[in-house]
Amino acid sequence: MISASFGGGHHQASSAVAQALAERVRLRLAQVDAVEMLTPAERALIVGVYGFWLRHLPAAYHAFYRWTDQPSEPRIVTSSFEWLGIGGLRRELLAQRPELVVSTFPTSVALADTVRRREGLHFLNALVLTDYRVHHHWARPQADLLLLPTESTRREMLGWGMAPERLAVTGLPVSLEVERLSRLGRLERRREMLAALGWDEDPPEPLILLSGGSGVYGAFMEILEVLGNLGERVRVLVVAGPCPPGVQQLGGAAVHHLGYRADFAALLAGADLLVGKAGGMTVAETTALGVPLVVYRPIPGQEEHNAEYLLEHGAALWPRSPHELRRAVLTLLDPQARACTAAAARALGCPDAARQVAGELLTSLGWEA
Repeated sequence: MISASFGGGHHQASSAVAQALAERVRLRLAQVDAVEMLTPAERALIVGVYGFWLRHLPAAYHAFYRWTDQPSEPRIVTSSFEWLGIGGLRRELLAQRPELVVSTFPTSVALADTVRRREGLHFLNALVLTDYRVHHHWARPQADLLLLPTESTRREMLGWGMAPERLAVTGLPVSLEVERLSRLGRLERRREMLAALGWDEDPPEPLILLSGGSGVYGAFMEILEVLGNLGERVRVLVVAGPCPPGVQQLGGAAVHHLGYRADFAALLAGADLLVGKAGGMTVAETTALGVPLVVYRPIPGQEEHNAEYLLEHGAALWPRSPHELRRAVLTLLDPQARACTAAAARALGCPDAARQVAGELLTSLGWEA
């Protein structure tokens, strides 16, 4: 399983597929981070520039995203995917000699193919798409099998020239815990959330979950200021935010800074709504659980497309300013509006996507009929 530590979504999708495979067959599994395969110099350049752009120059990242999202993308860029990190991945693949390599990051499938050809290895080279739009970098002809979240992404892959027999629509894989929670009723989910938080009673205020992913989201304090000035009392759970763990009162908002939580799925399943970015995994989990999402300041490029996908189906709101953010949150605090948005989100969800991915992989390998 090859993922990449650019945010947490690639790792989460990889782990979800690994869980589903392990339920079906006995296997020896190796989890690999493509970033760790890079040399120190490559890592400093690629990860450093990526992080700098997202924190300080998002417009530069957006320009790069658009520049590379076209058939005329310079060969110097596309060819780099076939050798960046090759030493580390070559050592890993020669040591493991796998029958199956599953990437949840677009460029590692090209790198795995380079090693496969040079070393005469034989394995199924699969790619799991973790966004809701096909950027050029996801259209990898080196992949033997591409697992896609939606029918629209299948059409986009065909537009990039991918062979139809290599494409399968499975949904974007979420953890088996999210799948389990998706089957519970509202009261059961709420009880599990309260137990995870160690709370004896359900608070009377609406409960808003705020999450921005791993380290590059700069809108936490701006959102908290808005939530503190809604004119209504709310309870806010902040996961992986910039503040140390503790509770503070900001206007009408009781804010619980929780730090990193391994039980994020239980918190999300019990929340009334989520405010944050629109990473692929966030979209997959909120739709699987039917939780309304208020998208605010998504990463330019892929997360904006993810947000557009939700908006198109009425499953989220996407305010562009603090004033619009306040109005959007107040809209979804209305029970009727929240129920409509939750139903639209649930209609898009695919809680069993990891199992569908596992089934496609096993069928392609001939391990199961």
